[in-house]
Order: sequence, then structure tokens, then C-alpha cells
Amino acid sequence: MSTTGATADPLATLGSLPGVPESVEAVRKAVDRVYGHRIMRRRSNEITSEAALRGARGSAALSGADWALEEVRRRTDFSGDDEARVVGGALRLTAEAGQLLSIWRQSPLRVLARLHLVAAASNDDTVGRPRQEGEPVDEPLIELPAPNAAEVHGRLEGLSELIIAGGSAPALVTAAVVHGELLALRPFTSHNGLVARAAERIVLVGSGLDPKSVCPAEVGHAELGRAAYLAALDGYVSGTPEGMAAWIAHCGKAIELGARESTAVCEALQRGAA
Repeated sequence: MSTTGATADPLATLGSLPGVPESVEAVRKAVDRVYGHRIMRRRSNEITSEAALRGARGSAALSGADWALEEVRRRTDFSGDDEARVVGGALRLTAEAGQLLSIWRQSPLRVLARLHLVAAASNDDTVGRPRQEGEPVDEPLIELPAPNAAEVHGRLEGLSELIIAGGSAPALVTAAVVHGELLALRPFTSHNGLVARAAERIVLVGSGLDPKSVCPAEVGHAELGRAAYLAALDGYVSGTPEGMAAWIAHCGKAIELGARESTAVCEALQRGAA
């Protein structure tokens, strides 16, 4: 997303694209349903914990490790093979995201570097910093050409400036742009999908839309499927108003599905308590 020559609040402009206000309203209603559930008043910590687990499973699935929820719940060792390491990275990111909320609005690039460190869990000297010229990107599930390092650095700075400046854009729009920009740029040598979805979570929680982190968009992204995810990302990368609106709507639907998942968890807990 280029901000050159943009208005003072370019994200707010995206919020007025055709179909986006409807998506924003649908997300708000879905989130309100979860927060209005009677179980949330008594057992919100349980809902948050379950949403974190399910969100991590969904994010890992989109990065090629599509494990059953009970397998994620059961396992304690996530170092055995590539899939296990992806799941472990997703779980670590979900836990870490909540610790970075206070830093995000002041130093988003510092948070992104930390997220990559947590996801990679490696001492490699490429970890925790944007890739440099000539360094390859290991993100096999996203086949779009990766921008060069100079473009990555410039666009990351632009994204950081937008976040620090704040503005009046709905949380859905900001979260979708952060998510889409990180997928488009793939700024790190690995784990960009996991980092992008963790950053989306940080925006949704930090904005106040989902302060208890009980509406895991990652669940919805996984449920909508990898093909739909990549097709919507193509729209974002196109930069057209129609493509941007389609990506924002896709992210909105994912949040709605995440909210529905947690509403179902609330219902199950209520039946168990009855």
C-alpha cells in the first residue's frame, strides 16, 4: 500500500470503499454478540484461552500445518519436524501478542521484529530484522513475487508512520491493511504469514474492538480456506479499490467467523453449567 500523495488519513479513505462500511458493521455486531453472552461475564478468561488456542491452530493451518485442534491441545513438544515447529511458532506468537500491545502504537517495527524472533525461535542472524538485498524468502504457500529489500524497508516505514499517527479508520480496516501489507511484503526471511496474522490480532485487540481477544480472526481465515485467502490477497496486492475492498471484506468475514466460534464455546460452557 503506497501512501505517497495520500490524504492525511488514508486508512479512513479505505473505510468508505463500496461494501466496507457494511463489513465494519457486520463485524461490530458479531463481536457484540460474543461480549454480550452471559458466560463472558463470568468466565471470560476461559474464552480468551480457548480463542488463543483455536486462533493459533488456524494460523498454523494457513502456513501448512493443518492439525486437529485436539492434537494441538495434546502436544507438548513442537520441535520434532517442520509442521510441529510451525504450530509451536503460532502458539508462541499468540501468547506473545498480548504482551506487545503497549509498544505497538509507539514502535510497530520493534513489535514486528519481536514477533519474528518469537516465531522463528532461532539464533540465525536473519531473524528479528527485515531481510536484506539478496536474502531469500521462505514462504512457499505465497507465490506472489516478493518485493526487493529497498521497497520492503520503504513500505515498512510508511506502514509504521500510519500506525503511529493513528486516525479515524475502523479497526477492521487498519487490521486488514497491516495484515495484507505484511503478506505482500514478506519483510522477513521466514514466518511472514504467522507474523502478519499475529499483527492483525494486535490491532484488533489494541483498537478496543476485541479487548479480551476472544474473536480469533485466524479461525475464520482458516475456515474460509487457503485458496480464498490467497485470492483475496491478490486483490490487496492489485491496489485497486475493488481489490482492497475485497481483501477488507475477507478479513471482516474471518473476524465474524472467529466471533461465531467463541460464541459456540460460550454456548457449550453454558450447557455444561446448566
